[in-house]
Amino acid sequence: MTTHDAVTAAPRATARSWLGLVVLLLPTVLLFLAMTVLFLATPYIAVDLAPSSGQLLWINDIYGFVMAGFLVTMGTLGDRVGRRRLLLVGAAVFGAASVAAAYAPGPEVLIAARALMGLGAAALMPATLSLITTMFRDERQRGVAIGLWAASVSVGVALGPLVGGLLLEAFWWGAAMLVGVPVMALVLVTVPLLVPEYRAPQAGRLEPLSVVLSLAALLPFVYGIKKLAETGPSALPVAALVAGVVFAVVFVRRQLRLADPLLDIRLFANRTFSGALGVFMLAAIALGGVYLLFTQYLQLVAEESPLRAGLWILPAAIALVVVSTVTPMLARRVRPAHLIAAGLALSTAGYLVMTQVGSEAGLGLLVTGFYILYPGIAPTMALVPGLVMGAAPPEKAGEASAVESTASDLGVALGVALLGSVGAAVYRLDAADAARTAGAGAEQAGESLPGALTAAEAMPADAAAALVDSAQAAFTDGLNAAAWIAAALSAVGAVLALVLLRHVPPTGSATAEPAAPEAAAVPGNADPKTAATRTATLKGTDREREDSGV
Repeated sequence: MTTHDAVTAAPRATARSWLGLVVLLLPTVLLFLAMTVLFLATPYIAVDLAPSSGQLLWINDIYGFVMAGFLVTMGTLGDRVGRRRLLLVGAAVFGAASVAAAYAPGPEVLIAARALMGLGAAALMPATLSLITTMFRDERQRGVAIGLWAASVSVGVALGPLVGGLLLEAFWWGAAMLVGVPVMALVLVTVPLLVPEYRAPQAGRLEPLSVVLSLAALLPFVYGIKKLAETGPSALPVAALVAGVVFAVVFVRRQLRLADPLLDIRLFANRTFSGALGVFMLAAIALGGVYLLFTQYLQLVAEESPLRAGLWILPAAIALVVVSTVTPMLARRVRPAHLIAAGLALSTAGYLVMTQVGSEAGLGLLVTGFYILYPGIAPTMALVPGLVMGAAPPEKAGEASAVESTASDLGVALGVALLGSVGAAVYRLDAADAARTAGAGAEQAGESLPGALTAAEAMPADAAAALVDSAQAAFTDGLNAAAWIAAALSAVGAVLALVLLRHVPPTGSATAEPAAPEAAAVPGNADPKTAATRTATLKGTDREREDSGV
């Protein structure tokens, strides 16, 4: 049998598979919609629950940290207990936590509920993408399905500002948390009818120590970065960073020794796999922090309503969807490295425009920069999932999907923590003198811009106006500083894409890339013919573990 015959022998998807795909796209759209909705709700949460600036950042980024911390565990768990089963559990947890977050009486409860939402999301994300790779075995159909999955991320981002603006205009901020409840209810009803179950045949037991080590590596490291950005060099954040690195080394060494590792470290020996993930993470860090500050500027400095803020974002979000949809078609003729690098170069230009924004008459320049940078991220979002999943063998789909989701979600969370903390630190430095004029509200005014706006309400008109002007200028300086860092990260990502992904051919190329040495580093993917034959015979080997679920 030739390689070509083996590949073409893969069964084509049925109408039920395509309906199942639509259902699997729903939670993906929701998870990213919920993230952007929260950014718009942040000023209202700040007023209603009166969190500190640190608590406000935790409300925004604890979701991403917990999600990123558990993604690898959940992806591997799905391979063992069933990806569909894990998806259903995740949907139930996410829905229940959304209700708890909506009615949180204080910042501590909201942070805890957001953490639980992150746990549910960690079960949902890898399950959706890995199920798609097993439902669509024909190579071309799988490419279309993964492309639609990537586009659904853009749709969620695009709908978030509009949905959030409408909800916040009509209801309280908790309505933004409840948007996921009906979607998750629909997922719980339809997934058992349309999506088959899948378990990896080689999956062994889930080793608890590896799970603990993965969390012990990730969470202290993230906490250390966050505290370092907030308070500067001190014993606690440095100790947390060192602890995270030490646990990461122990985790990697243990995974290399285990017969059934939580994460197959050998996947990273594939240059396409590791290069795509690195580029994706840099782009996500840059976007995550700037997006948060951008939405806050619209409402707290430009004084736009939530709906108008959402409408300002909408054109860029639509452009993101369009470019995300067109990019896979361009990738049939143009190398992915060139498309990704060009997009990130465009994003770099947009971030540089945002470094010039001022607190007065700066809205036009801010929006221009955002309209340039936002579509630039689309090629990365559209192409990286396919590159990562294509570099991993089918039996490792759960792990690969989890790692891909970890890179993007941890990147966004790190961006919120790192760039958000940089913005907050610059604000506290610049606003210190003006905050002292606030009397009893001096500490609140010096902590954050929402605090300054609240303190100004109790001051005489002239003093209040001076405080607000100074606080808005300090916030804008923080935005400028974050944009400089984002521009540097985006530029590095563009260069890395050209260097690390230059060997990847256009997806429509008739000739295979000479990547056998890389493929050999991944167990079960020793050569193209073996991989193709395995794909062609996947249906037969799945009989013992695949259940229609009807």
